[in-house]
Amino acid sequence: MELIASHLSDLVLIARQIIDFAGDYKIWIIKGDLGAGKTTLIKYLCDEMDVVDSVSSPTFSLINEYQTAKGETIYHFDFYRIETEKEAENLGSEEYFYSGEFCFVEWPEKIPNLIPEQYLEISINFISNKRKFYLTRYGSEDIRDRAVD
Repeated sequence: MELIASHLSDLVLIARQIIDFAGDYKIWIIKGDLGAGKTTLIKYLCDEMDVVDSVSSPTFSLINEYQTAKGETIYHFDFYRIETEKEAENLGSEEYFYSGEFCFVEWPEKIPNLIPEQYLEISINFISNKRKFYLTRYGSEDIRDRAVD
């Protein structure tokens, strides 16, 4: 699935569409260059999921934890600063990933062997003053709904 945002205000609808598209997928990996809008998208997703905490980039803490109005937990990871997968393992990332809670993962390319088999990939490309969001669901049995350029 491909979604396009021309303005920041478009992210409200895009967040809703991503949530609908994700279905029961709880691990969401967000890919994009520096400044692509990964954390901004996560803020909008959290707004749509009724997060009651302040949402910010976990660049230095590596993991932020947010609560929703329904008492659910969302974990937000930013692996930009890690050097090895072992660092992510030592943080207990796999325990978070298999907790059954939502996990939003920035810079998943740093931990390719730790990502569970079932996840939603959101790739963000900044092209001509527009952000294009490509959504792909990966499952243990097959690849579904792969977006193409």
